[in-house]
Amino acid sequence: MVATKPVDFRKGAEGLAALVRETMRVDPFSGVVYVFRAKRADRVKLIFWDGTGVVLVSKRLEDGEFRWPKVQDAVMRLSAAQLQALLEGLDWRRVHEPRRTVVPVTAS
Repeated sequence: MVATKPVDFRKGAEGLAALVRETMRVDPFSGVVYVFRAKRADRVKLIFWDGTGVVLVSKRLEDGEFRWPKVQDAVMRLSAAQLQALLEGLDWRRVHEPRRTVVPVTAS
């Protein structure tokens, strides 16, 4: 889940978990990856519960910016492939879910 509004990047794992609980109104310990952006578009933080503790990941792009959705008070869901593209600094909007195919009943 991506918080589209920038947050104070001085916050650590506990502060971001509190934002998840109070602002997004979801459980920060559910195993979902929560993504936060700074005002500067070249920084991102992720938090998630791995079963033993809260994990905090921070990344700053040395060149370029992350492609963020329009800034608004909203939360959006990304697929694993879209999140990977976002973290690589690519345009995550170009990543689409794979097409569903019908499983054959008999061999052709």
